[in-house]
Amino acid sequence: MRRFMTRIQAVNNDERGHVEVGVPALVAGIAAIVLAIGAAADSDVVTIISGVVLGVALLAGSILRHRQIDYDVWRRLDNLEK
Repeated sequence: MRRFMTRIQAVNNDERGHVEVGVPALVAGIAAIVLAIGAAADSDVVTIISGVVLGVALLAGSILRHRQIDYDVWRRLDNLEK
């Protein structure tokens, strides 16, 4: 597990580009599948819950991506100005 986390950190700190935040996208994908299953089975509770999870996961992914990329760029520019 430690080697996996080290590799993830290395990819995240790589200067060639930025990695899209994967966990919220994965949660959103699972929620979308469950949403489709709930809608096909006419299960109102499953449909509502998975729709909310899908929305929250998409919002979280957008916020985390913004924080990961834009704040890092801002920090680098701020360091260049000093």
